[in-house]
Amino acid sequence: MSAFDDRAPLLPRILALHGRQRASKTALVADGVRLTWGELTARMNHLAHALRSLGLDEGDRVGIVMSNGAPMAEALIGCIAAGLTSVPINLSVSDAALENMLKDAGARAVIATGDQIARLQPLVGRLDGIRWIAADADLPADWMDFTSLFDTGPCPNTLPIVNPATPMNIIYSSGTTGLPKGIVHTQAGRLGWARDLAITLRYDSAARTLFTIGLYSNISWVGFLGTLLCGGTLYIENGFDARRVLQRIEDDHISHFSMVPIQYQRLLDVPDETDFDLSSLKAVMSCGSPLHADLKRRLFTRLGPKVIELYGLTEGLITTLDPEDAEGRWASVGLPLFGTELKLIDDEGIEVPTGTAGEIVGRGRIVMPGYWNRPEATADATWTDGHGDKWLRTGDIGRFDEDGYLYIVDRKKDMILSGGQNIYPQDIEAVLMEHPAVSEVAVIGVPSERWGETPLAVIVRKVEAEASAMLDWANARLGRQQRLTAVDFIDELPRNPNGKILKRELRERYKDRHYG
Repeated sequence: MSAFDDRAPLLPRILALHGRQRASKTALVADGVRLTWGELTARMNHLAHALRSLGLDEGDRVGIVMSNGAPMAEALIGCIAAGLTSVPINLSVSDAALENMLKDAGARAVIATGDQIARLQPLVGRLDGIRWIAADADLPADWMDFTSLFDTGPCPNTLPIVNPATPMNIIYSSGTTGLPKGIVHTQAGRLGWARDLAITLRYDSAARTLFTIGLYSNISWVGFLGTLLCGGTLYIENGFDARRVLQRIEDDHISHFSMVPIQYQRLLDVPDETDFDLSSLKAVMSCGSPLHADLKRRLFTRLGPKVIELYGLTEGLITTLDPEDAEGRWASVGLPLFGTELKLIDDEGIEVPTGTAGEIVGRGRIVMPGYWNRPEATADATWTDGHGDKWLRTGDIGRFDEDGYLYIVDRKKDMILSGGQNIYPQDIEAVLMEHPAVSEVAVIGVPSERWGETPLAVIVRKVEAEASAMLDWANARLGRQQRLTAVDFIDELPRNPNGKILKRELRERYKDRHYG
């Protein structure tokens, strides 16, 4: 090694440098709280050492069960700096899924906001070895006050040393019932991910990034890590209100945000939306579900060439359609993120020629190392080429045009994309199979004007049952994002000769029915 420390710094060190070099610049605005970079990184340092002083070691998992706000942002940043692995939980999952995820992750601590304590309290007696921490003034027994972690007195000026291979977070992709599937991202992998996306999405130190989607979502992590990396400013909202967002953009000169198509649609549906000054916007990202060509054109008319559509997986493959390239390619999801390589393969694992549809596989430095404690799932998601190199399988079907731009043709998997959220039919089907009147069930996505897609259950009954009663029964047991829009009864589910249910035929049958 040279006489100089030329090792590339990880994100904790970069944030600490921002605290020294941008000490008086605003870093975080949320809940009426405004912190400078100097203040934010001082609190980050206190929290990192306080968490480690609780007996948490590098790589230990910390469940984050929190609503958007300053405490959640600080909890995530503190875990990053401490070398702990945050496990941010989507608040709309069912209580059973929440428990399964915390168990699967082997959480050593949970940090919650006050609005989540009631649903977590039953777990205090069931899950051993967890430190329960909450940002709330009125805490039950066995809970520690989150704010007290910042009042530990003087602490070392240096942060704990973190291994680049230590997981920074685990984001769960599903799990109402059965085994949830946690996607692992390391400290080094997340830093590379943030750098590549920050360049692609045009972040810099002047970025003022607005968050309206929960910080548990990988969609929000795009702007979260990108803004932190560049030394910008985070503006965090606890929820989405279209008019408030428009006003916030104007008042705070917002430059960046990431939203799903339904949110963009609602912005354009505000009756007097043209009265708001949105000229501060530099680049905005759309992801989570397809941004249909007509909506994309309307956004370009309203915002100018600032909309970047992103197709990607939390597992780590990404393409983006730059606004300069959108004309004539409105249905495309663009080119791979630089450093990412994509191929299309057929059912036999053979690469298909340009213009032919095939399953999308890819590789690059931002791809996850694997699923948490799920080697069989990691193996299922891996394609090995003729040279022995491993590629991530997406389960999505796409095609390339002559210029290498990707178009999504279909989803090989049966995942439903509703309002930007991934919904896995098998989780809903497992719940419905517990109903005594259900013999067989298939859950599919059907068109929805509001959500893009919404779940419909197609059921073969054992005995007579009312659709409305079954709908109520199921939705009472499902997470909010998974709730069914309707139940339909059928005499027999379509199957292939091997007995596999043909969901493609069901989707074709219901494609012309639109739900709210």
